[in-house]
Amino acid sequence: MSYPEAYKYTKEHEWVDIHDDEGKVGITDHAQHELGDIVFVDLPKPKTQVTKGHTFGSVESVKAVSDIYAPVSGEVLETNALLSKSPETLNEDPHGKGWLIKIKLSAPAEAEGLMAAADYEKYVGAE
Repeated sequence: MSYPEAYKYTKEHEWVDIHDDEGKVGITDHAQHELGDIVFVDLPKPKTQVTKGHTFGSVESVKAVSDIYAPVSGEVLETNALLSKSPETLNEDPHGKGWLIKIKLSAPAEAEGLMAAADYEKYVGAE
């Protein structure tokens, strides 16, 4: 699996795609592969504040329930409604249609501490 170059990644296996002061957040292909078949996604409502490094939702698979951590801080603008009807989209397209939330960044500089795609690939290769 190749990881989109424009995205930034966390050690907890989330990604963020930032454009200006907005970011789209999801889990990585590595994360969805480790989880197995995803059956439910719990996401925050719009206008919820999320804080970098803190949980904002969870993903339930046939194996386990895993927390999702915010890669950056901000206000939730939108959640991916597709996932409530088709949570398996996270397995099928984690870097595209399987995005989780869109947020308005409150501290854009936080993204500077995240990994580039090549660094993330090395990180998951070492796990």
